[in-house]
Amino acid sequence: MTLDADIGARVRSARMRRGLSLRAVAKSLDLSPAALSQVETGKTRLTVTRLNKIAEVLGKTVDEVLAAPLGAPARADVLDHPADGVVGSSPSLMATISDWRQYGPLDFDPVLQGALRVFVTTGYHGATVRDVARECDMSVSGIYHYYPSKHDMLYKILDLGVSELLHRSELARAEGHNAVERFSLMIESLVLFHTYRSDVGFVGASEMRSLHKGDAREDIASRRMQQQRMIDAEVLAAVNEGYFHTPHPLDASRSIVAMCTAVAQWFNIDGPQTPAALAAKHVIFGLDLMRYHPR
Repeated sequence: MTLDADIGARVRSARMRRGLSLRAVAKSLDLSPAALSQVETGKTRLTVTRLNKIAEVLGKTVDEVLAAPLGAPARADVLDHPADGVVGSSPSLMATISDWRQYGPLDFDPVLQGALRVFVTTGYHGATVRDVARECDMSVSGIYHYYPSKHDMLYKILDLGVSELLHRSELARAEGHNAVERFSLMIESLVLFHTYRSDVGFVGASEMRSLHKGDAREDIASRRMQQQRMIDAEVLAAVNEGYFHTPHPLDASRSIVAMCTAVAQWFNIDGPQTPAALAAKHVIFGLDLMRYHPR
């Protein structure tokens, strides 16, 4: 490694460990993201003046920047994305969701946000990496620096989506005092997710088949089945407790989940129905399909 490359790599490491995006730091330095990227990859020599300015932006001394360890950050969920919004969803970030009914902005990194918009608009097979790069205002080579392929973007979108869905479902389930309450709360959570995260839900439903056969597809499929089994367990418990009287409980459970996930294909956040109202209706639909009778 050349001296320029070594210094650039340590600048990049120090920036990532501060949780700052390439674009944010470049803006503070009055540089373009591409120019700062050239510095971090050792393709442009770093002057003493600029190194001092970078250290100032990072809140470190020059010596601390030059001593930054090479390699991955200590936090595996801190990613180096060339736009604001450095951190993508991760198990550690899932822990910050304490109220499963509350939704903030989608916590995807900028590349995934762009890929999601393109996949929704043109479909996975109709999209190109160049389309994603254009949507993110990045170069194609810049995209490949963070995601090796279009398939990796799709897998990551589905991975983060199903992780959030399962986490919220578990929180909802924990609030129930009996099987019927747990079933109802999970149905509510399922519909809320597919309204507030309708783009993620839409891509998950329409592009699951586009995942390569093997580990990626099996991973997403197994976690989606985990969601189904959580609801199946409460359905069977409600049958045993004498609340649900359908002769086909598991078939009904799959139909209800399919009905809830299909919301993502038609729901409009600016339409006449609120997510909460739609979720409440689907709880009623689910209880009716289960032939619910209070004891």
